[in-house]
Amino acid sequence: MSLSSGSCGNCYYLSSDKGGLLIDAGVGSVRLRKIFQEYNLSLDSFSAVLVTHDHLDHIRHLGPFCKRFKKPVYTAKAIHDALARHTFTAPVIGGYRRVLDEGAWNEVAGMKIRYFVVPHDATQTVGYVIDTGDHKFVIMTDIGRMTDEAVEFARQADTVVVESNYDMDMLMSGPYTYELKMRIVQGCGHLSNDECASAIKRFWHPGLKNIFLCHLSENNNTHDLAYECAAQALKELGVEKGSVALRCLPRQYPSPLFNL
Repeated sequence: MSLSSGSCGNCYYLSSDKGGLLIDAGVGSVRLRKIFQEYNLSLDSFSAVLVTHDHLDHIRHLGPFCKRFKKPVYTAKAIHDALARHTFTAPVIGGYRRVLDEGAWNEVAGMKIRYFVVPHDATQTVGYVIDTGDHKFVIMTDIGRMTDEAVEFARQADTVVVESNYDMDMLMSGPYTYELKMRIVQGCGHLSNDECASAIKRFWHPGLKNIFLCHLSENNNTHDLAYECAAQALKELGVEKGSVALRCLPRQYPSPLFNL
């Protein structure tokens, strides 16, 4: 389930019969409790938090999460070092710090987890491969360009969450400054609809069952544009309609609780 996906805040919940975890902490604890209650979930439904990078829309509420929920926080060492210096997390993160081994599988919440580095203009940004035993899940949000390593991991997954941030025409004709537009498009910002579609063509494989498009821009994209671009890529691959579930994750409200 996505609790929120976009520059307003990012947070995802993933569970298996062995445990559950949150990915990023861009929504507040009150909102988290409310959403969990609506889906008959308790705060014991997750036992750890994964962090993708240190931008505020992903960690704004991580400090309060540590104080209130007292769950361990897992991420790469470089990101943890940044969190230890960050105004929003420095006072409390130390006691909950758990560093993931680089280039190896780590056991978290009963799942096997491995991170891979992706280009984005944070201290460091990672995607995650999560193996529940029954499913293999890949999430890569805030990725300036697709890497061979990210494609290779996605080619082994049955579910992929991937950024489809902007439509190029909307971005270039929109109100953003030239400097911000260049920050977005030049390889360490965000992935466009067209770049996402190209990535799907690279990582699609017969075992892929679910694609979730995440982190859609409020100002430079629409659900229809992102969806149609990705759907066209699947069509050009000759993928039978309905064999892959393609969905856009909402920006400011929770998605359904998907049973994969």
